[in-house]
Parts: sequence; structure tokens; C-alpha cells
Amino acid sequence: MNLRDFEKNIGYEFKNKELLKTALTHTSYAYENNVESNEKLEFLGDSILEFISSKFLYHNYKNLKEGEMTKVRASVVCEESLHKIAIKHNFSDFLYLGKSEKSNCAMLSKAILADSVEAVIAAMYLDSNLENAEKFIISNLEDAIEIASKHVGIKDYKTVLQEKLQIHGNVDIKYYIIKESGPDHNKIFESKVECNKKVLGTGVGKTKKMSEMMAAKDALEKL
Repeated sequence: MNLRDFEKNIGYEFKNKELLKTALTHTSYAYENNVESNEKLEFLGDSILEFISSKFLYHNYKNLKEGEMTKVRASVVCEESLHKIAIKHNFSDFLYLGKSEKSNCAMLSKAILADSVEAVIAAMYLDSNLENAEKFIISNLEDAIEIASKHVGIKDYKTVLQEKLQIHGNVDIKYYIIKESGPDHNKIFESKVECNKKVLGTGVGKTKKMSEMMAAKDALEKL
């Protein structure tokens, strides 16, 4: 296990290599080898994540209200987002795992990977400063924050449609992307929603999620 490769992956070189090793040490390995796990670093990293994402939202999304910023932060600073960061930077190749976890390496839980991202963020902060931790956080979450900010405040038409259609029992509701247009940096998506193979509505948006939401809205207006 070469931690230099990990440092290249995340774009930061640690002065204290033992701190990095602790950040990548799962409790199962720590217990078997009588060393410190990454649990305390994970605790600190969680707070740093909340602060940095809050600061970024405050300075860059002045149009959002307090409640909307809270919703955006909650949708981005979550297990799913952190798991994606871990996958992007191949965290699973560098984690110190106990024998039981190592045998299930191909099936590492999202929680273990997400927790390790928080721990590494805290380790970056302790090894240097908040600026380096912030650089890593924002570079990995900026796009997700932008997308979440576009959706906040929009009524969840998909949920409303599902509840309305299933009032008399289960039905088969499916969404399909039927068209993509525009350059990569400014894509437009068109979706349709079907219920038991019958098209109920169509919608257009700058993300797949937005276009599906608009398709559900169209279907509700037609029902």
C-alpha cells in the first residue's frame, strides 16, 4: 500500500504520514492491531464539512434563503455524496481494514467509505490548515452544490404524482430520458413519465432530475 499514490489521488501531500494512516484506519483494523482508528477524525471532519459547505453557500448563493441553504447543504453533505468522492479517488484501495472487512473488500459499505472521506478531510486540516481542507471539499462538492441549488424550493412533483396514482393500489411508474441536446456544459434534457406504459407527461430541464420533475408536473396538470 503506497500512500504516495493516495496523496496524488487527492492532490495533497501530508507532512505527517502517520496522521494520514490513522485517517485511513477502520475500527476493525484498529481493534486487531491495537492502534488508533479514524473515528475521532471522522467526528472532526463532519464538522469541517458542514462549516465549509455553509460558508460556500453563504458567499456564493446569496439568492437562497436560510431554509433553502439548509436543504442544499443536507442534500450534498451526505453519505451518498461522500461515497462518490471515495470512489472517485479510489479510497477503497488504501483503507486499513481488519480481516473480516478485508474479506468483503469488494462489498465495502457506503458508510465506511463516506466516513473515511470525513476523516481524511480532518487529517488535512490538522496537518496544515483549513484552506487545504476547503480546497479539497469544494473541488469535490461544487458541482453537486450547484445542481442542488437549482432544485431547492421546487415542489417534489414526482412524489405527489406517485401518491396520486397509487391511491388505489400499486402502479408501474417509469421515467425515461427521450432527448438530449446542447453542448456538454449546457445540456438540455427532455423526459417522459409513463404509468402502466401510458405516457402521462413530458418535461424539459437542465438536468435529468429537473426534466423528470417537469414531466411529473405536466402529468399532474393533465390528470
